[in-house]
Amino acid sequence: MSTIIASEVTPSTDLDFLPLQGTDYVEFYVGNAKQAAFFYKTAFGFQSLAYAGPETGVMDKVSYVIRQNKLTFVLTTPLRTNNAIADHIYKHGDGVKVLALMVNDATDAWNQTTLRGGKNYLEPTVLKDDNGEVVLSGIHTYGDTVHLFVERKNYNGVFMPGFRKWESEYNPVSTGLLYVDHCVGNVGWNQMNPWVKFYEDVMGFRNILSFDDKDISTEYSALMSKVMSNGNGYVKFPINEPAEGKKKSQVEEFLDFYNGEGVQHVAIATANIVETVTELHKRGIDFLKVPDSYYESVLDRVGHIDEDLAPLRELGILIDRDEEGYLLQIFSKPMEDRPTLFFEIIQRKGAKSFGKGNFKALFEALEREQDARGNL
Repeated sequence: MSTIIASEVTPSTDLDFLPLQGTDYVEFYVGNAKQAAFFYKTAFGFQSLAYAGPETGVMDKVSYVIRQNKLTFVLTTPLRTNNAIADHIYKHGDGVKVLALMVNDATDAWNQTTLRGGKNYLEPTVLKDDNGEVVLSGIHTYGDTVHLFVERKNYNGVFMPGFRKWESEYNPVSTGLLYVDHCVGNVGWNQMNPWVKFYEDVMGFRNILSFDDKDISTEYSALMSKVMSNGNGYVKFPINEPAEGKKKSQVEEFLDFYNGEGVQHVAIATANIVETVTELHKRGIDFLKVPDSYYESVLDRVGHIDEDLAPLRELGILIDRDEEGYLLQIFSKPMEDRPTLFFEIIQRKGAKSFGKGNFKALFEALEREQDARGNL
């Protein structure tokens, strides 16, 4: 089976019952939110935005909110043991808990998705303060991950009730990160299609691309993936599952160390990937490297690009093309000691695909890292 393009896929019958305006924020449960916030500010160029904790009346946890352009991360740590947040961190290590989605009506979003079989995580809840109100609701998705629906049309505060503005004299310069392009989930053996059906039936998404183990494989390992998108294309969730191979795939390694299904990586858009990745390198972010031989024939495959190839080669940035243009992408090494969560930096020059032409080189680079850890 080769790549399936959107026109070949039968869409869900009603794509408009859950209109999404994009990703509101990504929330990470972490062992030390204060240190994590400092790391993401220093290394990635986020700015301080908001804080919640005992000083704001939240007694069981602390959360630091950081922002860069339209990209918002929330970093949350429990203050005590024996609670769901502490249990999540013990089981998974630092990882993504919440993929929060912007909606105009969080109550309707919850009604529509639970009516279609979504498992309730948070019934519609109104949070109020002097700046107005935010309505939150949520459902479960794969593993311990959840989707929150965030309605903030009647709120003028810094983030949401329960948070106060977090002012800091330490605000490193932006690295040019813009917004969440897509978030990739790793699920267990034979679980990709059930979760594809979940996104189709419960959230009205459609399958816009499919890759099988012939598309995404090396001599040693393989995986399968389907890309789910909402109706307007603002929210995209590729879903990976392992496939049979001679050795352990990157998805299997993730599942082993994360102790279950979860978000494998967050892809972040930039308008100038050379400048962004150069700055991230300077700040200590390590990226996967492909062999230099990749660049000897890449332009034969993708054709003309606007960028000079030399800095792309030096930085290890990958290039791919589809019918609508080309893209530039690079993948970080894991952000934690567990080989789980990592980030992708992506610049789209018209392309709407996900770099199929880079899969083999990327997976061989991942396998070299797995082998160094003794996990291949």
